[in-house]
Amino acid sequence: MEEKDISILVEEGVEAVDRGDTVFGLLQLEKAAGAHSNPLVFSYLAYCLARERRMFSDAFALCREALEREPTSPSHYLNLGRIYLCAGEKNKAIKAFRRGLRYRRHHPLIVRELDRLGVRRRPFLPFLERDNPINRYTGKLLARLGLH
Repeated sequence: MEEKDISILVEEGVEAVDRGDTVFGLLQLEKAAGAHSNPLVFSYLAYCLARERRMFSDAFALCREALEREPTSPSHYLNLGRIYLCAGEKNKAIKAFRRGLRYRRHHPLIVRELDRLGVRRRPFLPFLERDNPINRYTGKLLARLGLH
């Protein structure tokens, strides 16, 4: 298979998964993975395996391999978080999503996942209660300034 054909398979697979069509994405990415060793392919293929085939141990192994090869790619953290959600591990998923946001602050797919989960930001001063007036007003001020 030519490099051009593989890149088309990867592009179609990734777009399908991001649209929510993990069945088509799985088919495309499996074809691409057979001919091409790419961390992005491994990461997205891992999520498809978890979602469609419930193969969590294989999915975690593939995603960790992708993270070892590209530890600063937010897409890998996105897919790791998605795998955790499929496995019923919401807290671990949130941690993975937040790690991905460290490398790209406004990754739209990660932000969408966190919004869907209804996750709130951490309080500005975590040792105080969330509804403490100092936390509330400081957080609001910093949010307006774009610092929190």
